[in-house]
Amino acid sequence: MPTPSIDILGLTKTFGSLTAVDGLSLSVDSGEMFGLVGPDGAGKTTTIRMLCGILIPTAGTATILGRDLRRDSDAVKKNIGYLSQRFSLYGDLTADENIEFFAEINQVYDYHKRREELLEFTRLTPFRKRLADYLSGGMKQKLALACTLIHAPKILLLDEPTTGVDPVSRREFWKILSSLCESNITILMSTPYLDEAERCTRVALLNKGKLMVVDTPSNVKKRMRGQVLEVVPEGDLRRAAQLLRSSGTAHEVQAFGDRLNLVVENAERDFPAIEALLNKHDTRVLDWRVISPSLENIFISMMTQQTEEEVRL
Repeated sequence: MPTPSIDILGLTKTFGSLTAVDGLSLSVDSGEMFGLVGPDGAGKTTTIRMLCGILIPTAGTATILGRDLRRDSDAVKKNIGYLSQRFSLYGDLTADENIEFFAEINQVYDYHKRREELLEFTRLTPFRKRLADYLSGGMKQKLALACTLIHAPKILLLDEPTTGVDPVSRREFWKILSSLCESNITILMSTPYLDEAERCTRVALLNKGKLMVVDTPSNVKKRMRGQVLEVVPEGDLRRAAQLLRSSGTAHEVQAFGDRLNLVVENAERDFPAIEALLNKHDTRVLDWRVISPSLENIFISMMTQQTEEEVRL
């Protein structure tokens, strides 16, 4: 079997009494787009910062391209590109100048051809002379990615790269990432957007610093307990959701736009009781159907099960 691009074993990071990452073990294959998924405080950012060498692990090991993160940190850093959550470039420099600056700090001195390619690749050529402060949020992230790629890293570590970016820019950014994977660059990224995580080859669901599951998005969905019932109620959606939550007729109740997603044991069997409850409170069901679970459904379901197990213990 080929050596993984990233191999993590028992990686742990504590800050005083807080364990931010708790014995994390996983591997990422070459050319893979791997997603770290979880809520705030799950340990995603801390994991990526340890892999970048910004934070020193409390325990555990990690190898990147076969090199030990601690013993060969300089060699590791030459092969990785890191994109942080927030735009961290220089607002008073142009797009051209930002790329030039990052080329020099990465000791890439013959960067002109590479810069042209990256500007074209990220569709920033028309904006190359614009100060970074005057770029849109999506353009800033694309510029940050271009700077991250200037030294041709083999691995990209992206920490919530599309947070705060408009939907159109998010789609463009994902097209760029997909193109990078086709060129055999390995991408490890964290994201709070579960719809984005479904584009990854595999995902790791994290909660409170612990690994819940690692698998393909489709296999993770198979872990769903029960079925997801989509209900479109008439009138006040929030009131309908509250009625169903307080009644205990569904394991989980989530609102999406003008409809509710209910996790139930058996949709055909449980729907009549749900409809009767809403009718009793003058809320008519306009439509309903059984739908495939999303990663968000799965994550919430697994977190609920985990909480129930902790309470029993």
